[in-house]
Amino acid sequence: MKRQPSNHKPKKDESMVTLGDMLNQDLMKQLKEKQKELKAEEERRQKEEEQRKREERRQREKNKSFEELLSESNLNWKDFK
Repeated sequence: MKRQPSNHKPKKDESMVTLGDMLNQDLMKQLKEKQKELKAEEERRQKEEEQRKREERRQREKNKSFEELLSESNLNWKDFK
């Protein structure tokens, strides 16, 4: 039994099927909403991380010793003699 060559070759113009065409519209809507939720969650996580780092810097600055503050100062004591 010989196989006949398949004449079913998709044409570029007519049969370009996108994922959205293949999926149910409700499912596509759910996926897009999930994508938005994930983006919002990632943005929220980044903001929280930034806030945490800012708070850590503030606490470190607050807990510096006099020696550390003096060494970071740009003032020259000779100018005030």
